[in-house]
Amino acid sequence: ILWRPFGFSGRFLKLESHSITESKSLIPVAWTSLTQMLLEAPGIFLLGQRKRFSTMPEIETHERETELFSPPSDVRGMTKLDRTAFKKTVNIPVLKVRKEIVSKLMRSLKRAALQRPGIRRVIEDPEDKESRLIMLDPYKIFTHDSFEKAELSVLEQLNVSPQISKYNLELTYENFKSEEILRAVLPEGQDVTSGFSRIGHIAHLNLRDHQLPFKHLIGQVMIDKNPGITSAVNKINNIDNMYRNFQMEVLSGEQNMMTKVRENNYTYEFDFSKVYWNPRLSTEHSRITELLKPGDVLFDVFAGVGPFAIPVAKKNCTVFANDLNPESHKWLLYNCKLNKVDQKVKVFNLDGKDFLQGPVKEELMQLLGLSKERKPSVHVVMNLPAKAIEFLSAFKWLLDGQPCSSEFLPIVHCYSFSKDANPAEDVRQRAGAVLGISLEACSSVHLVRNVAPNKEMLCITFQIPASVLYKNQTRNPENHEDPPLKRQRTAEAFSDEKTQIASNT
Repeated sequence: ILWRPFGFSGRFLKLESHSITESKSLIPVAWTSLTQMLLEAPGIFLLGQRKRFSTMPEIETHERETELFSPPSDVRGMTKLDRTAFKKTVNIPVLKVRKEIVSKLMRSLKRAALQRPGIRRVIEDPEDKESRLIMLDPYKIFTHDSFEKAELSVLEQLNVSPQISKYNLELTYENFKSEEILRAVLPEGQDVTSGFSRIGHIAHLNLRDHQLPFKHLIGQVMIDKNPGITSAVNKINNIDNMYRNFQMEVLSGEQNMMTKVRENNYTYEFDFSKVYWNPRLSTEHSRITELLKPGDVLFDVFAGVGPFAIPVAKKNCTVFANDLNPESHKWLLYNCKLNKVDQKVKVFNLDGKDFLQGPVKEELMQLLGLSKERKPSVHVVMNLPAKAIEFLSAFKWLLDGQPCSSEFLPIVHCYSFSKDANPAEDVRQRAGAVLGISLEACSSVHLVRNVAPNKEMLCITFQIPASVLYKNQTRNPENHEDPPLKRQRTAEAFSDEKTQIASNT
């Protein structure tokens, strides 16, 4: 129906069909030529505009993308890694060139050259020692017509024939990506785990139930495919104990959980099996650190191994850092010395409530009693998302005496999880309920990260009203208003907007 009006003969189609039969890997040749001729024919653009004409190469390319670099199908269901089972031979387009021009030519063929892990893009021609074969991307290069004009121009300048040849390339386990391996091994249609949290030499995974039969294989693949990773672990319970650590299973590699990490130019060492560390909070650690100015004071109620305390201390701030976990306390002291801030950080090993009602109370009485000229800005960080809001009750009527000016009242950064449809409002209401006030007009809520489907981690920031912090204060609406001075002071720590949600993943 299409070819006769535009002068295509049966002989032309027969010739092209013969070409396809002889070289199955170059199927797009005929269709590319036919499509080009059709598009150049009078009136055919109308068909193109209406998208009534579809070419075979689109279908063929899609099939090749899903099959060409997939591991052999017989690895499906493998639970014990057998690297030798991943051998496969594929047909790759190659370009023959003189060896002395390879370097110059490769700069112009970046788009067209093959990009696969562990595969050399240039190999010696087995039939001609003076020539080299450049591996080309089979998804992009089908015939000499697949080269772009600029590429063809360079080939012409260097006197290189654009004629494409075929080469049988043997792929092994080393040439497949981790995601390709796991997709081939796990049951078809199941989610594939290729991401993890990196803690020094440790890959920390959270495997789903359907992945557990393959857990040791997955762990070994993560080690094999990620340089520097020598141990893979899986969390086998939630963080639900008083020390904020979790039980883990070593899937593959070293049993050693002593590790060293580098975050925001600071170094931390610890035993990952005994303390809490989350590399996904790096941006949040920086965000809070930037809110404090030299001379300010930070109370870190759940300090862990020091990711808030140490960077803040480096800004010449005074830091009081606490953690109930004896292991966290030990490594907090160690990391303060390691980062040379041990003279600026006072470290405690107390329950969060005891820390607030003991050392924090004593320091606040002194700090807020200073003259106006000497008063620093005071921040309290409470990073225990599962329970931190409950600890806000420790601030109720914590201090005695005459209230200080509202602009110097402590600023709290309290973390929480929420599964609510409106997580910001949920956190604000729960925090306000514990304090017995409304935080609607005097707080901001920051979205830290998405923890799981329908579960967010957030940080609510607010200045503690004098009516909450001081004893014998008359509880009336005026106490809950946000005075001008208070707004001016608080604006340095968080947005004036009613609710600020900014995502840092």
